Amino acid sequence: MPHINAAAALQLCVLLSALPAQYFISQWYGTDSAQRIQITERLIIASWSRFTKSYLSLDAWADRLKLWLSKTRTCLNVGLLILHFRNWYYGEKKTKIGDNEAETHSYFAESSHVRSPKPDYIQFSVGQVIVHKRFGYSGVIVGWDVKAKAPEEWLQHKYPPAKQDLKDTPHYRILINKANGFGKSTAYIPEEEITIIMGLEVVHHPDLEAYFSGYDGSKYIMQPWLKKIYPHD
Repeated sequence: MPHINAAAALQLCVLLSALPAQYFISQWYGTDSAQRIQITERLIIASWSRFTKSYLSLDAWADRLKLWLSKTRTCLNVGLLILHFRNWYYGEKKTKIGDNEAETHSYFAESSHVRSPKPDYIQFSVGQVIVHKRFGYSGVIVGWDVKAKAPEEWLQHKYPPAKQDLKDTPHYRILINKANGFGKSTAYIPEEEITIIMGLEVVHHPDLEAYFSGYDGSKYIMQPWLKKIYPHD
């Protein structure tokens, strides 16, 4: 079948419209003024009727709304699929505890498990601004684990045999300040690699408002959902 480009399609439409146009012209000029007035009135009435049915009809707008809602539901379904894939990719799973209990575990301090009571050896809190001792970037703490919780392959790559003991120390999830130009947006690092900065409010990160509602002069204020997970921070 030959390929029809836009120019050829336009020419075809012009040719197809020529016949009805010729017929209309012949009908128009072959009538007297009274008939032409009647034809004009009928055209105006027909055009108005089509306009009212398309734009002034509740049924037409209801159909448009149904179409929009169907498209919105499709987008929401796609979003949910992406969210489920993300949870699976980062290792969220349910593990049996006893016979009837189950707890949701996530890697990289993303678990919704409530951190209470808070162990005394956890030095830092969610909302505090930190700086990495070795790499020099700043950021804000958005979560912590009492020890590293990550896929085994990640832990083996992160901690060679000489640093295996770091896996059992507290780890913090950090939103990295984009102003540093570090290249990464988040980090999951052990406690010994960070130190707290006081009085530094400005941390630029696209997800900052999802975790915090403001800054109180010493740390960022957690959103209610995050405060429920870290009630003692």
